[in-house]
Amino acid sequence: MTTPASLLNPEAFLSPLAIDEAVQRALDEDLGRAGDITSIATIPEATKAHAILIARQSGIIAGLPLAVATFQRLSPDISIEAHFRDGATVAAGVQVLTISGPARAVLAGERTALNFVGRLSGIATLTSDYVRRAAGTQLRICCTRKTTPGLRALENYAVRCGGGFNHRFGLDEAILIKDNHIAVAGGVRPVLERARAHIGHLVKVEIEVDTLAQLREVLNSGLADVVLLDNMDIAMLTEAVKLASGRVVLEASGGVTLDSIANIAKTGVDYASVGALTHSAPNFDVALDIDA
Repeated sequence: MTTPASLLNPEAFLSPLAIDEAVQRALDEDLGRAGDITSIATIPEATKAHAILIARQSGIIAGLPLAVATFQRLSPDISIEAHFRDGATVAAGVQVLTISGPARAVLAGERTALNFVGRLSGIATLTSDYVRRAAGTQLRICCTRKTTPGLRALENYAVRCGGGFNHRFGLDEAILIKDNHIAVAGGVRPVLERARAHIGHLVKVEIEVDTLAQLREVLNSGLADVVLLDNMDIAMLTEAVKLASGRVVLEASGGVTLDSIANIAKTGVDYASVGALTHSAPNFDVALDIDA
């Protein structure tokens, strides 16, 4: 029997609770108070349907556990056969899932299932494109907190399906001192000293800088674990790597694109954070066709 858990990418964790919550919320939104009144009005209750979820483009598939959970939530009598699991590379035109069962449930779950797979596969595919262009270097591609409200767990999971890594999951996970924190706190050293005085020994401290002078100040303080190099060009990133000389982890951020990622990777920075992975990923083209 195909279950949501059996289709998860083995290299990326997604809580079953997150799947259940997202599916229920999406179905509540779509079915409203009266359900799929079109299918109820036009399809006899006992009618069965056989449908195929098809990829209409090539890329990295993700979101299949949510699609399966969607249909299974609507009817215990739905049977699903999966031909791939999350993280797999698929070609245009291949069958990804086959779904059989009560026609009303299949039709009612169609759009919700496609929305999950289209959104998450789009993120996974775009992430994979970035990862591929940085291949052969030490650079890791990371997402950011620029996610769809309420869907961060799913979108972060999709990034991992595409071979990327996650940044902070939330504000409570690590300290990231941005330019506005520095301005309010009175400078680089004061803000770092306050951060270190407040946190426990297992909490990492990252600070954003936008000049090499600021980077030198951070390095001289010895109080940061990671430095975010904000909107620096290739020459500045290269010089920053030389200055740091392995003393801190370096993360490039701001203006990171598919066209620039290969050159950023060659500078020797450790990470590049890319907001576009989640806020600008194109929807992956998938469809559900009834197989008569």
